[in-house]
Amino acid sequence: MATREKLINNKNKFPSRLFPPAHSLPPTLSRIYNHQNIKTMYYHITPKSSNSKTGPIPVTTTSADSCPPSCPFSGGGCYAKSGKLAMHWKKVSAGARGGSLEEITSFIGSLPAGQLWRHNQAGDLPGEGESLDYRALRKIVQSNVGRRGFTYTHKHERRSNLKHIKAANDAGFTVNLSANSPAHADELADTGAGPVVCVLDQTITRNTTTPAGRKIVVCPATVRDDVTCSTCGLCARSSRSVIIGFPAHGTSKRKASEISNTF
Repeated sequence: MATREKLINNKNKFPSRLFPPAHSLPPTLSRIYNHQNIKTMYYHITPKSSNSKTGPIPVTTTSADSCPPSCPFSGGGCYAKSGKLAMHWKKVSAGARGGSLEEITSFIGSLPAGQLWRHNQAGDLPGEGESLDYRALRKIVQSNVGRRGFTYTHKHERRSNLKHIKAANDAGFTVNLSANSPAHADELADTGAGPVVCVLDQTITRNTTTPAGRKIVVCPATVRDDVTCSTCGLCARSSRSVIIGFPAHGTSKRKASEISNTF
């Protein structure tokens, strides 16, 4: 189980700029936390998910402007842009639901030791677009100490972002690099910044491999009714070597499959 001492030890392995001195913001700035391009970010907490595939674990949602334009699914194929989740995400992005970074980190810190939770059922890491607000990410990482938080990100196009993503993974907060295809998964795995997941054609339901021969395990929750994120936890294992594949799903699965097959 992760401990605060482990976080401190991991901190010492990386340049100090990855873990700047802790500081607090004035209350009036609690929701304006992107130091690179000041922008209000909203975070919503669902203490117990009702999603049948996720299972009854805490999940969060972050403003849509956190998603990088480089993600090819932003123009079509994103599962979060349809159904009830899309309506919820729209309200969070508009500030009608959710709150500040401080509220979400306080909630995370109050979770029981060892609690599995998912950051961002929709949205990406803190920061507008391609930028990564490492100060905000650092607060999330610190609040997660002793818990089993995991998330996914498309903010991997910038080398500077990869450094902070690696630091988060080494400190116990699992950030999966989201690949657009099996071939892309090989590229991201070579960075060594963290575990990798990828989108698969909607017809693939059995384990397979990448072009470089890396093993792809199809997400168990997508092919078995008796498995959920809450009972699996594979995505929360930052040290794993296997890539997790998600067959394209949702109302835009045809578009997502097309991207996976051509990227």
